[in-house]
Amino acid sequence: MRLASLFAALALGLAACGPTQETAAPTTQQPVQIPEIYQARTDTGPNGEPIPIQAVRAAYLNDRNRRQLVPYNGSESAGTIVVDPYARVLYHVQPGGQAMRYGVAVGRAGLTFEGRATIARKASWPSWRPTDNMLRTEPQLYGQFRNGLPGGMQNPLGSRALYLYQGSVDTYYRIHGTLDPSSIGKATSAGCIRMFNQDVMDLFEQIPTGTQVIVRSQAESVRMEGPMIETPEGYVVPATAVADPAMDPAAAPMAALPMQTAMAPVASAQPVMDPYAAMSAVPAAGSIQPALVSDPFASGAFLSPVESAVPAR
Repeated sequence: MRLASLFAALALGLAACGPTQETAAPTTQQPVQIPEIYQARTDTGPNGEPIPIQAVRAAYLNDRNRRQLVPYNGSESAGTIVVDPYARVLYHVQPGGQAMRYGVAVGRAGLTFEGRATIARKASWPSWRPTDNMLRTEPQLYGQFRNGLPGGMQNPLGSRALYLYQGSVDTYYRIHGTLDPSSIGKATSAGCIRMFNQDVMDLFEQIPTGTQVIVRSQAESVRMEGPMIETPEGYVVPATAVADPAMDPAAAPMAALPMQTAMAPVASAQPVMDPYAAMSAVPAAGSIQPALVSDPFASGAFLSPVESAVPAR
C-alpha cells in the first residue's frame, strides 16, 4: 500500500509540474463551394431519358478554366465566338468591350484549322461513328464502333456539339463537351475543342446556327494573349504570371519548377476516361502547319476520331 501511495503522489506531483493543456475547440472544415453553374444537373437525353451530369470538381475550376466575364480588346462584334487553341480559351464576345471566357481542352485536331467559319449545325447529345476510311485502315481500333455510338455520357462528344463549316464545306472542326472534365485547360491527344459539359450546354443555348467563329493562329494568339507557358501539371498560364505568381493562383506552386513551351507534349500518369485519349501524343506547336482540312485523311496525318467523324445515321 505504501508503494502504491508513493506512485500516486509522484504522478500527482508530475502532473502539477507539467504545463496546463487547454482543450482546443474542434475546427470545422468548410466545404468547398462550387459555383452554381458547375453544379450537378440533369439533362434530357436523345431518347427523352434523364441523363445526370456530375458537378465539376473544384480542383478543375482554376482561374483560367472557370467561366467568367472579362475585358476583351479584340475587334470582333458581339455574338462572335473566338477560339484560341494556344491560350486554351474560348471567348463569346459581348457588347461593351467584354467577353465571356471559357477554359477549353485542345486536342491535336484543334490545331488543324485557323481562320473564319460558321456554326452550321448544332447537336444535343450527338451521335458519332468512325468514317469509312477509319474503319478500313484501323479495323482493330474502330471496328467496335462501326455501327456508331449513340448520344450519351459514353460518347466522346459529350453533351453538345457545334459543327464548323465554311460555306457548305465541313471543316471537321468541332466545339464539344467531354467525357473527362479533368482534361479542360490541357492539351489532349484526342478531340478538338472540349469544354466542360455545363459550359457547352449553356453556350449551346445562347448562340444560333449561323454564328461566326474565328479560330486564332499561333501568331494571333501571341499578339492578343501574350506568350504562354505550360506548367508541369499541363495547364497554360501567361508568362507574366510565372514571373509574378500572385497574378494567377494556379501558377504559384509552379513558379520554381521547370516549365515547358505551351502545346508541347506533356507526359501524364493520370488515368483518362476518354476512350480515344491514348491514340497519339500532341505534337509541339512549332511542327503544326494549320490549314483547312476538308478531308481529314487527305494529308495522311492522324486526326482525332472525334473530329474526323461523321454523324451516325
